[in-house]
Amino acid sequence: MRLNILVINGSPAGEDSITLQTVEYINRLFPEHEYVHLNAGQQIKTFENDFSKAETQLLNADLIVFCYPVYTFLAPAQLHRFIELIKERRVPLEGKYATQITTSKHFYDITAHEFIRENCMDLGLRYINGLSADMDDLLCEKGRSDAEAFFRHLVWSVENGRGETGKTEDGRQPELCRASVPESSGTEKKEGRIAVVADLGGDDGTLADMIARFTAVCPYECSVIDIGEFPFAGGCLGCFNCASDGKCIYKDGFDTFLREKIQTSDAGVYAFTVRDHSMGSRFKMFDDRQFCNGHRTVTMGKPVGYLVSGRLSGEPNLRTLIEARAQVGGNYLAGTAGNETDPDGEIDALANELDYALGNGYSQPANFYGVGGMKIFRDLIYQMQGLMREDHRFYKEHGFYDFPQKRRGRIVGMYLVGSLMNSKKLKKKMGGSMTKGMLRPYRKVVENAVPSDGDAEKEQEQH
Repeated sequence: MRLNILVINGSPAGEDSITLQTVEYINRLFPEHEYVHLNAGQQIKTFENDFSKAETQLLNADLIVFCYPVYTFLAPAQLHRFIELIKERRVPLEGKYATQITTSKHFYDITAHEFIRENCMDLGLRYINGLSADMDDLLCEKGRSDAEAFFRHLVWSVENGRGETGKTEDGRQPELCRASVPESSGTEKKEGRIAVVADLGGDDGTLADMIARFTAVCPYECSVIDIGEFPFAGGCLGCFNCASDGKCIYKDGFDTFLREKIQTSDAGVYAFTVRDHSMGSRFKMFDDRQFCNGHRTVTMGKPVGYLVSGRLSGEPNLRTLIEARAQVGGNYLAGTAGNETDPDGEIDALANELDYALGNGYSQPANFYGVGGMKIFRDLIYQMQGLMREDHRFYKEHGFYDFPQKRRGRIVGMYLVGSLMNSKKLKKKMGGSMTKGMLRPYRKVVENAVPSDGDAEKEQEQH
């Protein structure tokens, strides 16, 4: 069975994506299929202006493969936006097959995969479980064997009509309510500031009312920051330019804005409307761009809360993400207020809980989400300390290195890379060669890949 396979590459690195190398490797092993790459992550602005080429490729595909690196618990913001465009254009994809291939350090790959699965259900696609690989898996025999086995099962599933189908929504609309906005009590606010970070783009006033009630009942000064008004130059590129000095390659001032306007607050409240089983592409861009802090829990110890408009009760993966985000950041989750039943009561309860947490310095011990997530980062940063210098310093100061994995060869190599990246002249001269250098061992694996005996015989028969 010959399949027309559309690979939707969600990486902003485009053809230089490490994740994409797994697809290239599979292509070499199984050349009997047709593979088309659509660089959604790198060319998202182009597709926003003209989606016709993407729509044609989607309609011609038998199998759609979402291929991306995991960014901040989910797919990159650019891929979020591409999925929004598919839905906005109402591209008819019912009955086609879909899966996903990701690379990460297995840090909340589960929430990323569930996000894609839920959206495949929305689009009427027949979803087949994807491959979650470690970044270095393709460089080892077991990782290559896993990729081959995954694809064999994928083709078998398509040939036998397998795949999960059905909408995730049950068709019933929840009873959504508007929050009432009380007049200010006039009482003097307590010392301290809460940053309310919101995405008000496309809001019909429901989320704005929730924010207005919260700021009215909260006993602290609240600064409302609408990220829809920030002039983002683009989503995170995963270029590691900020690894050594914390400065983003974009010159839009986000790193300064983040540190001075948001991270200086005593607590944070995040406000968004549920879109496509997440917080929407704009809010995801805000999350991704915080990579300029590396993997440091710079707001550790500060309580956080959420104001969420929409049917949050029907979004278990999003609720997991909200809790995990707070746990890994070392933040006490004071609560999540929604608008499904009693928004006034939930918002007031959130304000009271934040008041108690700030007034008493209250927090909670980390659960599995926090402990497990930080141990993954602990090992990663220790191995990459030569490049991730600020992260390494932060982890040492806070005693995170309780049992580091000492891969000394990798550590020495990262010191060399870090030294090169610290030189402005060399960095300018290198340009994008660092990314290409990281790709070299992966591309060597791809070049050396040959079809298995059975596939080679089939190919000869076809000729």
